[in-house]
Amino acid sequence: MIAPRSDKSRKAALGTGGIDAWFAGRSWQPADYQRRTWAAYLNGRSGVVQAPTGTGKSYSIWMAVLQEWLNEHPDPAAWPNNPEALRVLWITPMRALANDLVVSLRTPVADMKLPWTVDLRTGDTSAADRRRQRDRLPTALVTTPESLSLMLSYPDAESRLRGMRCVVVDEWHELLGTKRGVQTELGLARLRTWNPNLRTWGLSATLGNVRQSADVLLGDFHPREVRREAEEIISGSSDKEIEIRTILPRDIARFPWAGHLGLRLLPQVVEAIEKAGTTLLFTNTRSQAEIWFRALLAAKPKWAAELAVHHGSIDRDLRSYVERRLREGTIRCVVCTSSLDLGVDFSPVDQVIQVGSPKGIARLLQRAGRSGHRPGAVSRVLCVPTHAFELVEYAAARAAALALDIEDRTPVELPMDLLVQHMITMSLAGGFVERELFDEVRTAYAFRNLTGAQWQWALDFVVRGGHSLRAYPQYSRVMPRGDRFEPLSNQVARWHRLSIGTITSDAAVLVKFLSGKSLGTIEESFIARLRPGDCFAFAGKTLEFVRVRDLTAYVRKAKKASGIVPRWDGGRFPLSSQMAAAVRRKFVAAQAGEFDDPEMEAVRPVLEVQRAWSYLPAANELLIEESKMREGHQLFIYPFAGRSVNEGLGMLLAYRIARQSPASITVTMNDYGIELLSSVPLSFDEPQWRRLLSTEALLDDLLACLNTSELARRQFRDIARVAGLVFSGYPGAPRSVRQLQASSGLLYDVFVEYDPENLLLAQARREVLVQQLESSRLHAVLERIAGMALLITVTPRLTPLAFPLWAARIQTSHLSTERWTTRIERMVQQLEKAAMAEVG
Repeated sequence: MIAPRSDKSRKAALGTGGIDAWFAGRSWQPADYQRRTWAAYLNGRSGVVQAPTGTGKSYSIWMAVLQEWLNEHPDPAAWPNNPEALRVLWITPMRALANDLVVSLRTPVADMKLPWTVDLRTGDTSAADRRRQRDRLPTALVTTPESLSLMLSYPDAESRLRGMRCVVVDEWHELLGTKRGVQTELGLARLRTWNPNLRTWGLSATLGNVRQSADVLLGDFHPREVRREAEEIISGSSDKEIEIRTILPRDIARFPWAGHLGLRLLPQVVEAIEKAGTTLLFTNTRSQAEIWFRALLAAKPKWAAELAVHHGSIDRDLRSYVERRLREGTIRCVVCTSSLDLGVDFSPVDQVIQVGSPKGIARLLQRAGRSGHRPGAVSRVLCVPTHAFELVEYAAARAAALALDIEDRTPVELPMDLLVQHMITMSLAGGFVERELFDEVRTAYAFRNLTGAQWQWALDFVVRGGHSLRAYPQYSRVMPRGDRFEPLSNQVARWHRLSIGTITSDAAVLVKFLSGKSLGTIEESFIARLRPGDCFAFAGKTLEFVRVRDLTAYVRKAKKASGIVPRWDGGRFPLSSQMAAAVRRKFVAAQAGEFDDPEMEAVRPVLEVQRAWSYLPAANELLIEESKMREGHQLFIYPFAGRSVNEGLGMLLAYRIARQSPASITVTMNDYGIELLSSVPLSFDEPQWRRLLSTEALLDDLLACLNTSELARRQFRDIARVAGLVFSGYPGAPRSVRQLQASSGLLYDVFVEYDPENLLLAQARREVLVQQLESSRLHAVLERIAGMALLITVTPRLTPLAFPLWAARIQTSHLSTERWTTRIERMVQQLEKAAMAEVG
């Protein structure tokens, strides 16, 4: 909190220059886009500020807010003694970001001696701070989407929030395209109902669809033509210098497979860390972060006090300690995941190291911006490939970044589970009038096409449990009282407030020392496989498992230095559409003999073997390889479309092939291609392939072949949680994954049998198709393939493109008693021998 200062000190501190004087006092020069934002805000406009990471987006709007107040209070002697109540609401997607943001916002307030308070409200806020905020809100409040929804659930919310001047949504690109973003949309719709003149600003890193992002943020409260006249899209300087370099392996493996290369480059990584002051080493998964931390520590034991690991499963206090040391510049290297992607201002960071392909252009730029995180500074990222083809991806990402070919974020449409949750939230806030809330909800972009029939279904669902649950009183949560709908009971209110939000994940087991200190959380499925005495690596430590009780795993420090590394679900990024297109362009250039980047020159020996043994497809060609090994008959197809699309396409092809002649087909995929394995021959001529790759009846075939009912069942578990159909448990006593899955699975079966038109069922199927399998992108890929020439070739041995698909299947199948790594290494030796004899 910032305490008000005396009139005399205010006069001495502020002078006459306002925010310009503050910038000058720090030897800073405001950027042009910051000045344009200040002018737009002071003219009453709303909008989106899009600028690269580390160029001062936060101050582009915050200083305008302060200047507006200074314009209204030009005489410091007349400033009020008590801080003004809530004037600015600042929404951020991450609690860690919220803590550092408060520090940044408080700095100019303190320097100017303004009678303002800047405070924080998240799930980590103490009970004492919450009580204080209940008495009086600060002048500016930094919060999260979940905490905003919770604030809106109280009957006095309107009187406390309607006087705000501005809402700022930080890191809008991270919320856009998620249910948390829709949750923010609904909160903004309620705030605009109370205050039609409320200004809304989004702060975003570079997006491909920035105009649409503004439409989503600002909603349809005002007619579109009126809103467009009053909105601004302000782009920051795109000339921030970003340096993207790659560690090139001294010896390139011509038959690459995922993950085998990374740690071989450890000496070069250590050398790079030694030359820098502070380094963030990003990995794409938490398991990979644990492995790299242990490898660095083994290579440099004397760095023990200067190394740290940071990811979302580590205890909040431990992560805060690491973040504090980063700000202080007292740490050499932090091995991290996306937990440090967003805009926490760690100005001492000298370099970023990216282990593995970032899979997206925006992600690489975001991570690069963690270094040189200040205007005018160079952002540097050093890329470490984990297999040879990632060299192609680094070259592709650099080319796309220079061309500003950045990914879109697709907005979420009609999440009915969140509508159900929001209805209950609004019922707690003094009740709602049906028509008024319907009109308000439709001003949110996600629900702009909500029909009266869909609304009535949702209303019946919260009042009576819908068609199939009306006989069970626990699913009746809202009831009409006069012209308003209010919560059925205080119990409903308590349970709902504990469950507000859209973040759903597998129930996790708390990991604690026997002495009581918490280390973080691990997924229940991993702990279930451990026996007392087993050792595992977590939070940078090797731990011995003692016992599990009440979803808490008790551990002690292990005496030995090694242990298995937990595998967390999630974290495997597929290639984005822009990245996949950029990668294909690099392969096409190689096919034409162009190797302009150092990465492409390094991977040239791999591509020359591919060309000699098969083809390097041109832009208008689809490569299909047929092969036979001891496991059976194989087909390799290379759409270069990304893992998600290739997963859908692989299952579609397997289904269509088996429909013609019964066969058991194993499907393996990666970002480049698909392997189909069968015990019977798989060989088709071009007309047959054209039918297999047709868009005809695509949706029907996907629904039939992908075991969508089972996929949808798993997806429904999260939907049921958001909709409040299953209770996740009280703080400190969560229900297990098995309990939640059983409860949601039972509901799913009931709906399938007795309520097949249930809109939550339809949502589960839609989310599987759209999000997991990217069905619209799959349709576009098949349309593109329809115009391609088919290169169908028989290959007597695995090609470099086929080898990683084969290795991935061997790694996961464990079909023989020999270690999978031994088999893969023996195959590499055989293929290298053949390549030396035939290619050189």
